[in-house]
Amino acid sequence: MSLPDPLQQKMARAQQMGDNDPPIIAIAGRQDTPRESEPHHHPSGQLLGLFSGLLSVRTVAGAWVLPTTRAVWIPPSHVHSARSHGPFSGWAVYIAGRYCASLPAEPRALSVSGLLREAVLRAAQWELGALSSIQQNVVAVILDELAQSPADPFRLPMPRDGRLVRIASELADAPADERTLEAWAEWAHVTPRTLSRRFVVETGLTFTVWRQRARLLRALELLAAGVPVTSVALESGYDNASAFIAMFRRHLGTTPGRYLNPALEEMAPQADGHTVSRERICPARRGLSAKCRV
Repeated sequence: MSLPDPLQQKMARAQQMGDNDPPIIAIAGRQDTPRESEPHHHPSGQLLGLFSGLLSVRTVAGAWVLPTTRAVWIPPSHVHSARSHGPFSGWAVYIAGRYCASLPAEPRALSVSGLLREAVLRAAQWELGALSSIQQNVVAVILDELAQSPADPFRLPMPRDGRLVRIASELADAPADERTLEAWAEWAHVTPRTLSRRFVVETGLTFTVWRQRARLLRALELLAAGVPVTSVALESGYDNASAFIAMFRRHLGTTPGRYLNPALEEMAPQADGHTVSRERICPARRGLSAKCRV
């Protein structure tokens, strides 16, 4: 993200959080060009979300394509990579390892509630240093929302068997590849029966369903890049846009347009790292949702 120097300092400190740091460090920013991070990890947990744009995140556990209504949680020391698709405006909350024990132990995507988004917006405006009692309340809201949010079931789970990982990695990068299960089995030096059985055991999905899901994630990336729905439908193997939209709704519960462009309040960060929102969090006790109109 394009960040002023003070926020660059926050980012550097957030990735190396220690016992003397606050429970969380939140950052918000925007970037006009695509951004890609190579596989990495850090001692803090990380919650990633967007105000606008689309983000792909990969871990050894699976892959997600996130619109503005979703965020992804990466526990401490989990290797992950991320890639944006075109310009984006986003946010990240780094959580000190000592506060992650009660949080999900595995990477997961989750729905972003209005309360969580507002709390992150507030926290992103803080300077580094000791937290006031009001700020500690906001931290409690963020941790509670993360701990209690149900996992988003739509992801691309990755297998563990090295032979299957080779196939999954190839298909994740090029989901339009039309090779059959038998052809993939020969390429990876595994029997078709073993490939079929191990895919279900390790991912919970049949090979066919897994490939369909990989294609859907790729379709999301194309749609975010501005490719027309009809073109995306044809590239995904559908005869027309209506069939593609029906499949999309079946898997994700909404149409492509609504999934990628939900009706959100204006919450994009300013160039100085501050944010504009119609609502703001009021001081509240842990677990209570209180808002004030600005």
